[in-house]
Amino acid sequence: MATYNTTSPYFSTPMTDGYLDIAAFRDIPNEPTDILYEILAQHQHRPDLLAYDFYGDVKLWWVFAVRNKNILKDPVYDLVAGQKIRIPQIDNLRALGL
Repeated sequence: MATYNTTSPYFSTPMTDGYLDIAAFRDIPNEPTDILYEILAQHQHRPDLLAYDFYGDVKLWWVFAVRNKNILKDPVYDLVAGQKIRIPQIDNLRALGL
């Protein structure tokens, strides 16, 4: 049976008979310290690069989709230059165990 690292979007998703169940993403609450960020051209369709630039870890790409679920229905193709999203501070993510 696979186990997922805390940085994985599947960490909280239950497994049944060795298969992942319906995705259960962790909640990333709004914080007053969140950064309002306008997507630049170099981050268009590249949440992995955005995660690397903000957190130094490409595996945290999914944080943007979970934190901005009302804006980013598709975490890759909805990430377009000029779009504004909220980005949690790394300290807040660490407090959540990420």
